[in-house]
Order: sequence, then structure tokens, then C-alpha cells
Amino acid sequence: MTVHPTAIVEEGAQIHPSVQVGAYSIIERGAIIGSGCVIESCVRIYGATRMGRSNRICHGATIGAEPQDLGYTPEASKPLTIGDGNHFKEGVNISRGIKTDQGTRIGNNNYLMAFAHIGHDCIVGDHNIFANTATLAGHVEVENRVFLSGQTAVHQFCRIGALSLIAGVTGVPQDVPPFVIADGHRAQIVGLNVVGLRRNRFTQEQRSAIKAVYRMIFRSGLSRAEALTKAERDYPSPQTRQIVRFIETSRRGVISFA
Repeated sequence: MTVHPTAIVEEGAQIHPSVQVGAYSIIERGAIIGSGCVIESCVRIYGATRMGRSNRICHGATIGAEPQDLGYTPEASKPLTIGDGNHFKEGVNISRGIKTDQGTRIGNNNYLMAFAHIGHDCIVGDHNIFANTATLAGHVEVENRVFLSGQTAVHQFCRIGALSLIAGVTGVPQDVPPFVIADGHRAQIVGLNVVGLRRNRFTQEQRSAIKAVYRMIFRSGLSRAEALTKAERDYPSPQTRQIVRFIETSRRGVISFA
């Protein structure tokens, strides 16, 4: 383990011998950091943090901080669990949990740009990109391969579906279904995330079917329940089922087309 002489690693922190810790960083007792992680300068990693392998934490990040919740007490603290291969840029802030047993959870290979924030009890999947100052309030769920553009703000308890893209300076008050682009002062669907689908090897046939499913759900004039049933019958595929299931399980409602 390589620890800069100005860094503080409290007794009781469990740090793999291969970890690098930069100048003026603080790692509290109770924190667990896996092999190959790089902790740069002026980082603070709080004791509720459980981190996997090969993560990079850049200058000034605060990981596992107390939740921004007026009802928080230390006795209610729940962990922050981070997977492998994540890259958190300068000033990123991630809160530990408070309201759910699993706390805050982040998967693998996510890239958070400068000053992005993940609130308490969020669940973030794999291969997501958060641009500068993208913000999740508490209890947000983000699936896989989502792109949140700069200054995106997601309301608490919202869900962001897989392979969706949220445009910059967008407020997200409801769930964003999979595969779409959302934009606006209050987010609305403006089309499919065609570039993301192509990059993830969705065929033209698959993309066309997804487009038809959304047209059926939002523009057919059918009731939502009728449209979902007809979409599954007319366009049977794993992607259709993913869309239908996402909408059926929404608690906050789903954004609509512009």
C-alpha cells in the first residue's frame, strides 16, 4: 500500500495492500477498499463505504458522506456499497444510505464527471455516465448504460431506464423509460436514443420495433393498459417486455412525448 505521508488512514480501515492514497486524503475507520483502487489527493472516504476493485477516486471527492436529510442521525446510517472499475472525477459527492437496509448502491464501470452527486439510498447500475454536476436526489434508481448530461436533476424516487439519455439542464420529475432521449425544463421524450442503441448493437429491426412500441403506448389513443397489452402482443421481444414492465411498475408515473 502506498500512502502519502500527509494522508490519514484511521485504524480500523480495511485497505488492500495494492491501494494508493494521495496527499491530504482521509479514510475513516470501518471503510473497506478493494485491490487496485487509486485514491487521489484531498479525498474523504467515510467509514460506511464498502468499495470493490480498481476504482479511481479523483481530487476532492467525498464518498459515503452523511445524507443530506434533516432527519438523519448516526444511528440510522446505512452503507454505501460500490462495485468495481468505477471512475469518480473531481468533487464528486456520494451519500451513504439512511432509509433502506441496503443503503446506497453503485455497480460497476460507471463514470461520474466533476461535481456529480448521488443522494442517499440510490441504486445505480453498470456502465452509466454522469456528466458534470448531474444530480440524483434520494431513492433514485438508474439502470444500465444511461447517459445523464450536465446539470441534469432527477427528483427523488424516480427511475431512469436502461440506455436512455437525458439532455443537459433537464429536470426529471417522473420515470424515464428505457431507450429514449428526454429533454426540457421538465423532461419529455423527444425520440429514441438511436446512437446509444447502435453502439450497443441493436439492429435496425430492433430499433424500429422499439419505436413502434412507444408509438403504440403514447400515440395510439388507447388506454395505457390496452396499449401495453397490444404492444406485447404485436411486438413480442425482450425489449418490449422491458418497456412494458418498466411502465407497469412505475410509482411516480412516466414522462410522455413532447
